[in-house]
Amino acid sequence: MRKKISKGFSLVEVMVGVAVFVLFVVGVYSTIQFVFKIVYSSRLRIIETGILNEQIEIVRNMPYQNVGIINGSPSGTLTRNVSTTRNGIDFLITRTIRNIDDPFDGTIDGIPKDTAPADYKLVEVEVICTKCEQKYPVRMVTTVAPKLLEGDPTHGALFIRVFDANAVPVVGATVHVVATSTNPQVDLTDVTDNDGMLRLVDLGAGLNAYNITVSKSGYTTDQTLLPSVSVSNPVKPPASVVAQDVTEISFSIDHASTLAISTINASCNIVSGAPVRILGTKLIGTEPDVLKIDYSANTDAGGTHTFSNLDWDSYGLKPSGYDLIGSIPVLPISLAPGASQPSQLILGANTANSLLINIVDSVTGQPLSNATVRVTATDYDQTKTTGVGFVRQTDWSGGSGQVLFTNETKYFSDDGKIDASTPVGDIKLRKVGKNYVSVAELESSTLDLGVNANPVNLLWTPLSQPPETGVNSLKFQLAASSSSTPASWNYVGYDGTASTYFDSTHQVISETLNNKRYIRYKVFLSTDSSAATPVLSDLSLTYVTSCTPPGQAYFGSLSEVEYTIDVTRDGYQTKTEKVTVSGDMVFSMEMAYAE
Repeated sequence: MRKKISKGFSLVEVMVGVAVFVLFVVGVYSTIQFVFKIVYSSRLRIIETGILNEQIEIVRNMPYQNVGIINGSPSGTLTRNVSTTRNGIDFLITRTIRNIDDPFDGTIDGIPKDTAPADYKLVEVEVICTKCEQKYPVRMVTTVAPKLLEGDPTHGALFIRVFDANAVPVVGATVHVVATSTNPQVDLTDVTDNDGMLRLVDLGAGLNAYNITVSKSGYTTDQTLLPSVSVSNPVKPPASVVAQDVTEISFSIDHASTLAISTINASCNIVSGAPVRILGTKLIGTEPDVLKIDYSANTDAGGTHTFSNLDWDSYGLKPSGYDLIGSIPVLPISLAPGASQPSQLILGANTANSLLINIVDSVTGQPLSNATVRVTATDYDQTKTTGVGFVRQTDWSGGSGQVLFTNETKYFSDDGKIDASTPVGDIKLRKVGKNYVSVAELESSTLDLGVNANPVNLLWTPLSQPPETGVNSLKFQLAASSSSTPASWNYVGYDGTASTYFDSTHQVISETLNNKRYIRYKVFLSTDSSAATPVLSDLSLTYVTSCTPPGQAYFGSLSEVEYTIDVTRDGYQTKTEKVTVSGDMVFSMEMAYAE
């Protein structure tokens, strides 16, 4: 008799089978979930569309004079935002209603002039589920018109224009308009259009009646101001509206900037809890002048503080209880829109009267190192030398092939598409026949800064290039090393990565290049037109070493008298100025090249 032997599954076979089954189940589950999601989304859209149709029908059946937002323009009986619940789901309804000045019969600011410009109303309704992770609302737009007459002839128009630091219109800026003395009262919020404009064509007349605030996420804020104890004569008082006429008012906002300060002493040690005042130049009031930015703060235990949400402006920094013996960079600091600028203040013992002298190049505005500064008065005679400043190249006509920057007219290499001789000294794209080549590169010789240094700014002239060459047709990258002959030079842009460049809006150098002795730059030229070329005439690199402020000399424990300042430096004309010292003063002197 023969035995029958049964053979089972191995462990590996069982695991493979389970894995296949799990993948099948997960796939089926994911598919079901995806189908449910689509069905749920479709259901939401159906409900939202029904709500929209309902809202539009409500508006169409209202008396024309009631179609508007409470305290809005046009004024009416509707609220801007309202919530509703359908099938257990919460929805947010947002209504926007605007008066439209139709050009068919002229406009209030055109020819012929329409003295009753509120021809009809545009109604926009949005609906979105507040808890359904929807990104975009469902939207419907309609218009409603009066049966016979146009808008109120006793009303006027207010055009609000918003632009940035470069006079470019700001799209989507939030405009809040409040007027409590008009009929009807106004409290509305709207946004600017693609021209940076908000046109309100049917507002009650009123003298200095409309208070306006303009803002945008990530931007600064601009606004009108009522006279007050602190601002007796506002630069921008509330706007007026005249019947059957248009009033235009402008506001300027741009990306907010930050200024991060740190306070140290001459030995590079942290000074904590130092009171520092920041002062801009923009005014919000006159007679007396009232600055828009005038803040005070104390640095923290680490000697740091960040002033945020600043306008683009020129800023001074004044410590209290200390003498300012230097700053990095030189004060005042010019802050561009959206910039994040670090600043180091070197503080010393407080004296009754002190003088911090900034010596700068008259052409580039860059601080000058190795300038001899002599300050004299009766019974006083002191001489000091300014700290490290900048390196500069203004001529590349000597050609390529130089490793170390010893001949100031030469550089390391180029790609054969550079012209540095027409005119002599400038860098341009090379011409082939009558046309310029489209792109070119140049790599500098190695700049020896003498000691480990921290680069601050890369500046060049001309900053603006011919518009035909395109955007950022002249740009740069930097590379730094602790060795004069590194294995390779790794070039980076303003954020410390190889994917960015220093261009007309990015000149502050990343901290990733700090504490290096040797540095190189690379120039990139390009053009969108074969008939035009970018040009480089002058390039300056500002840097600092340790705690020594560039181009500055400090004199403390002075008397309140007149002093004579004599400044000399090789290659520059001698400069003499007189100044009467009172308190702690910062005094700047520009030096011109010797002829």
